[in-house]
Amino acid sequence: MRGRTLTLRELNRATLARQLLLERRRLSAPAAIERLVGMQAQWPPAPYVGLWTRLAGFRRAALERAILRGNVLKPAVMRGTLHLVTARDYPLFYAAFKEMNSWFGPLHLERARTSLSSVVALMRDDRVAYDQILSHLRETHTDLTERDCRRMVHAVRRHAHLLHARETAVWTTRPSATYELVAAPAEVDVRKARTELVHRYLRAFGPATRADVSDWSGLRVRDVEHALDGLATLHAEDGRTLYDVPRAPLPDGDAAVPVRFLPKWDNVLLGFADRTRVISNEIRKQVIGKNGDVAQTVLVDGFVAATWSADPTGKVTVQPFAPLPRVWRREVEDEAARLEAWLR
Repeated sequence: MRGRTLTLRELNRATLARQLLLERRRLSAPAAIERLVGMQAQWPPAPYVGLWTRLAGFRRAALERAILRGNVLKPAVMRGTLHLVTARDYPLFYAAFKEMNSWFGPLHLERARTSLSSVVALMRDDRVAYDQILSHLRETHTDLTERDCRRMVHAVRRHAHLLHARETAVWTTRPSATYELVAAPAEVDVRKARTELVHRYLRAFGPATRADVSDWSGLRVRDVEHALDGLATLHAEDGRTLYDVPRAPLPDGDAAVPVRFLPKWDNVLLGFADRTRVISNEIRKQVIGKNGDVAQTVLVDGFVAATWSADPTGKVTVQPFAPLPRVWRREVEDEAARLEAWLR
């Protein structure tokens, strides 16, 4: 039996509701990070801005405390990219992605396993730098190329549980290739871990297609297909099959949407193969660079309509892709003023 067909606006509203972008919620930073299935952290300020735009009364210091206490970690997970996840969720993420060859292949993993303990022995003051790991691997695997040794670094980091040091995730830091050792997580069955993460993805991003799940995770469709068994199916206007979990919100397509400012690399722009539910294909080419960089964006009526930037004083400048209707211009200005106040 063919399931309900969702219009583009209904799909947009469903995603925004699950992404905490229809209304700000009163949640702690770790609770929101779990609800959103991790937050992009390649650019250190990104998760802070992402939480400010989603949470009522969010304070920068609240997230920094959670990071510095080790309650929030910074591993490379979905798509092999840096995210903030909670320490409680880390075993689940590790199990789901430990076999994903995002930056390395079987050869690198096989060799890396022989070097885990010797790399850990390099640590001083609980920290080790990328260059130290690479130099050690060059010396101990002289038959491998420079490129292979660099790929081995990724394999060693993942399987020795060398995560980006907590000080690299606070607002004021610059991205730094310094790592710290965290305790090996409790073992979780890979298949069960992937099922749990896919269901959580749908609660945070859905409804979504198989291809969407694959693009968000970086795993192959066949790696996650089992997690979709037995789920409800709906359809997009173009006929694509959408999967969803029970009792997830599906607001009306006419539901009011406030203006929202998103940070660089926000996952609401990256979590799908077909991103037209939040950004048109024409605008996407101007927002997402060929090098993978993703601009800071503004959602107007639920869709990307502008980019924004802030100078060192916190002054926010908005650059629309087309003239904004008067009814939206004032709301964009008001939200920009709120962001300026928070940045300062």
